[in-house]
Amino acid sequence: MKQLLLILLFTATLYSNSLGQYYIRGQVKDDRGRPIVGALIKLYTKGNLQFFSGDNGLFGIPSSKQIDTITIALDGFETFRKAIETQKYQNLTLKMLAATASLMKNKLASITKNLSPNQQINFLSTIGESYTSFIENDFVTAKNYPETGFALNIDRASYSNIRRFLNNELPVPNNAVRIEEMLNYFNLSLDKVPNTSQQFTCNTAVTTCPWQANNHLVFINLNAPKINLDSVPPSNLVFLIDVSGSMDKPNRLPLLQAGFKLLAKNLRPIDKLSIVTYGSNIAVALPPTNGNDLDKINAVIDSLTASGDSPGEGAIKTAYAIAKSVFIPNGNNRIILATDGDFNVGQTSDKDLEDMITIQRQSGIYLTCLGVGMGNYKDSKLETLAKKGNGNFAYLDNAAEAEKVLVTEFTKTIYTVANDAYVSVVFNEAKIKRYRLIGFDNKKEAIADASSKVEGGEVGSAHNLIAIFEVEPIDTSTIIGQNLATIALQYKLSATGNNQPQVFPIVFNNQKLANAPATIRFATAVSMFGALLKNSAFSKKYSFSDVLELANAAADKSNITQQEFINLVQKAERIYQPIKKKKR
Repeated sequence: MKQLLLILLFTATLYSNSLGQYYIRGQVKDDRGRPIVGALIKLYTKGNLQFFSGDNGLFGIPSSKQIDTITIALDGFETFRKAIETQKYQNLTLKMLAATASLMKNKLASITKNLSPNQQINFLSTIGESYTSFIENDFVTAKNYPETGFALNIDRASYSNIRRFLNNELPVPNNAVRIEEMLNYFNLSLDKVPNTSQQFTCNTAVTTCPWQANNHLVFINLNAPKINLDSVPPSNLVFLIDVSGSMDKPNRLPLLQAGFKLLAKNLRPIDKLSIVTYGSNIAVALPPTNGNDLDKINAVIDSLTASGDSPGEGAIKTAYAIAKSVFIPNGNNRIILATDGDFNVGQTSDKDLEDMITIQRQSGIYLTCLGVGMGNYKDSKLETLAKKGNGNFAYLDNAAEAEKVLVTEFTKTIYTVANDAYVSVVFNEAKIKRYRLIGFDNKKEAIADASSKVEGGEVGSAHNLIAIFEVEPIDTSTIIGQNLATIALQYKLSATGNNQPQVFPIVFNNQKLANAPATIRFATAVSMFGALLKNSAFSKKYSFSDVLELANAAADKSNITQQEFINLVQKAERIYQPIKKKKR
């Protein structure tokens, strides 16, 4: 009997060993020593079963072998494969791909070749809101540094955020002012008709400078190709909606609900829509659904309520996972994140979020960010996420802006026609003494980082961009009709990924600003207004009254947004230059 019991015990032990006697425990980190959450893990003995690293990169998986082969994979990293001892705790490192490491570097909005000023890093917080600190572009000597450049993008969040401050009779934080985004807001163009070609078109103009008699303004107007609505690719959209407690205000969650319902009306049967929410928990409120199932979509949007914390990190990863599960090759795969940016659970620093999105962007999924709210609005976080996520950034301060962004300009903000778009301008040092780029200012930390490079932007269908240089010619009498600079545009076609270079000249055909087209004069007024709001060193020779006079003469009387601009200048004048009452 005793012998039989020993045989049974031995047999049970063998059976137990075959099922799983060992338990592999460990942690996954990147080659910078930071834990990786969500890495895919497989064991040879488990076949096709999938496991993932959890919080702080930790994992634990049973194994039936003393030696097992582990495989770890994650977008943006080299696949890790190694035979390991299952009894030992495993500290495993994923090596970042060279392309990912390059994307991790600080990126500039503009750059002048061989010019590397050293600045300190700073960060501004205003009434609970956060904005990235910028260094304004200064004059550069063309003889020493003839080549400069800037990234193209369709961001316009700065203008609507400025409007929110002024409408509430508050001064605007200096670093909330991004002049290139203010110009973007109006979609200004020197062309009378949309660009229906397959490439960008470019118009240039040179005028007198209203604040410096010896200088001139150079305008570059680039017009992106317009997508034919009949050929718009199918969309795979994920609405990632913040429903945390901070969103429980009329100008936050209810505003987003109204905006998303308007957007949903434009979806087609070939489009897919998913909704992920985060607040008290992270939830897939709507699994991938056909775009024409409007009743189901609206019911989910209407059911949303605000409460809890803001686990933004986990929610973003969930949204990317959903988008990847129904990825449409050659389609418009995009996450639309809508939040006040107040992440307080998980990775919350700008740098941590930036690194996380940089890894995710290689999946071919774009990230659009919509900001809302006042008081704890985190502009810096949303700007970082959008730019690192190959997407765009808008601020919704009212229902009209939500309709403008999500309906009226839907194709311009959602459908990308050019990726990694970048403009290089080479000035003729024999004709131009000095120049400065207006707007496209750089983050202080990016300037301080010697390895920083310009990161090209993404441009939507039919978008028009105006960039302005202030230049000081050497001798205006000898350069009429001559080339003062050359524009080199570089971008990748969204449909194919092929590089597409284009070259345009800038000819010095000077005209007085007062005689220039209305588009040029209005753009000048917008740039002057931005300089005044940010207290620029280059705005000391004019006032809000000068901006108002120029804008009144140039604005289109039938254009609501241009007329609204005039009202904002008037409000700013009252806020920044109040009339002092005389003492009796």
